[in-house]
Amino acid sequence: QVQLVESGGGSVQAGGSLRLSCAASGRTFSSYLMAWFRQAPGKEREFVVAITGNGYIRTYADSVKGRFTISRDNAKKTMYLQMNSLKSEDTAVYYCAGDGKYKSGSYSADDFGSWGQGTQVTVSS
Repeated sequence: QVQLVESGGGSVQAGGSLRLSCAASGRTFSSYLMAWFRQAPGKEREFVVAITGNGYIRTYADSVKGRFTISRDNAKKTMYLQMNSLKSEDTAVYYCAGDGKYKSGSYSADDFGSWGQGTQVTVSS
């Protein structure tokens, strides 16, 4: 498995921006689909966005399209999530996921074999 560590979470007012990072170590980073999930209190973990190993294909949840941007730097073994126009409903613990395989459509947590510890994002209105 690949080891994943998130950073960059914090508190921001609605309309603001944050950038999350996910640093990977271990297996070949560039070979695998990576993703961000989030989990709000009392809710199930939900898919946010995924990116293929070469970065060519990005799949976004409808709730974040046009506001969030995923990217990766395979040389640095790091994935990023730029979050703009944040809303209170974006408040959650954000998790980095790795060791995934590409498929068409959305993803579930079961599609990924490695997880980070999570980073809290709080958006106040």
